[in-house]
Amino acid sequence: MKTRRHFLKTAALTPLLLTANKLLAFPKEKPTIQRNRLQYSVNAYSFNTELRSGEMSFFDMMEFCAELGMDAVDLTGYYFSSYPETPSNKELFALKRKALDLGLDIAWTGVRNNFVTPNISSRNADKALIKDWLEVSSKLGATIMRVFTGKNKSKDFTKNDIKEWLVSDYKTCAKYGEEHGVIVGLQNHDEFLFTSDEIIDIIKRVNSDWFGLVLDCGSLPSEDPYEEMKKLAPYANYWFVKEHVKTKDSTKVPADLKRIAKIIQDSNFQGYVSFESLQEGNTKAILKDMFSTFKSAL
Repeated sequence: MKTRRHFLKTAALTPLLLTANKLLAFPKEKPTIQRNRLQYSVNAYSFNTELRSGEMSFFDMMEFCAELGMDAVDLTGYYFSSYPETPSNKELFALKRKALDLGLDIAWTGVRNNFVTPNISSRNADKALIKDWLEVSSKLGATIMRVFTGKNKSKDFTKNDIKEWLVSDYKTCAKYGEEHGVIVGLQNHDEFLFTSDEIIDIIKRVNSDWFGLVLDCGSLPSEDPYEEMKKLAPYANYWFVKEHVKTKDSTKVPADLKRIAKIIQDSNFQGYVSFESLQEGNTKAILKDMFSTFKSAL
């Protein structure tokens, strides 16, 4: 016989049971990611002269980026005084502390390498360099480290021959990247891989989650570099925006920054867009104008 006490106890538990059943039967839907949740950075090469002369430090550059409203900075390896040797933890962690104070990420690092030389010892040395600097990148909290192809000066091997060892070396580097939690990002640099199809082919052949693309808008020599950008956009892990694009013969012409912004927006990219200026003049003013023009299109 069901008593009043039993009824009251059951009634009290009913909302809890209904809630539990609802939670079990209808899991919470995943939140929709806001489109184009872009983050912005400045590449250190913009201040190449100032950083090499000592006129500017990484700290100075970081303060400028914070004032400009950037989210991050790109710290290129060869502006560290120890390069190619790795910096001390004290130096790296001071940069991390400064970035925290300014509300910035250190999103990107980069080294210089040449994987298209037939000199095996040289390529092996560059792989060791990349491995060491991937560890540096991890300590800084960077999510991606830029590598190059290098320039081909050999006439003894075909381009397809060179691509074979290029892919092999990238695969090795991708394994190093996985060990340190940093993506190895190929920057197209108008040196060996000149078309979107060539770049995509290499990415597919390496076939690793830890190997990706730093899409350099200013290094796609083509009759229509914007179409090349569109082809590469699905593969991009990081974007470099410069004040120029290149024609088929590698002549530099002014970039349509608003058009580039729309290409990135239409690709639903969710990561970092970095600005790099190579012009003579007031670099800070140039970067400020580039950033403003780009954002005005979004």
